[in-house]
Amino acid sequence: VGPYVLITPNETRRNQLQQSKLSFAQKELNDLQRWKEEHRPGPIKLVPQRLGGKESESQARQKQQMMLMQSKYQQKHKREEYVKAKKAAEEAEILKKKAIQREKAERLEVKKRQQEMQRREMFLEDQYYKTNELLNRLDLCLPKSDSCQIANRGPESTAW
Repeated sequence: VGPYVLITPNETRRNQLQQSKLSFAQKELNDLQRWKEEHRPGPIKLVPQRLGGKESESQARQKQQMMLMQSKYQQKHKREEYVKAKKAAEEAEILKKKAIQREKAERLEVKKRQQEMQRREMFLEDQYYKTNELLNRLDLCLPKSDSCQIANRGPESTAW
């Protein structure tokens, strides 16, 4: 690495910068304090009035206790309603999925039936052609004559 030059800091200039920074911060703090003083809220002036209505303190406390007890039951009822609604939604979802699967199964069954019918039709058609082919070959192999060459034998001529 080549040579380098070190420049020493100017102490007087450094001190002046620090002093200006400090004075600037002090000025900001003074401005903030002045702003807080100017924008401080004034005193609140309310006309005194009687609160709580015509009930006594004990009646108000009793009423509060009843409301608390009722709120517990209401929360329990609300929770039960939520669980019921959630179960109903899940059941509806399951039924929907079952219906979709049932529909798929029915479509598959119809498709299988159609394939089976096609297979049977092809089999019957093939069987028809094979039978006709066999009959045509037999007709070609037999001599053509009007009289029957094989005599019809009676039951006494059989070996059994």
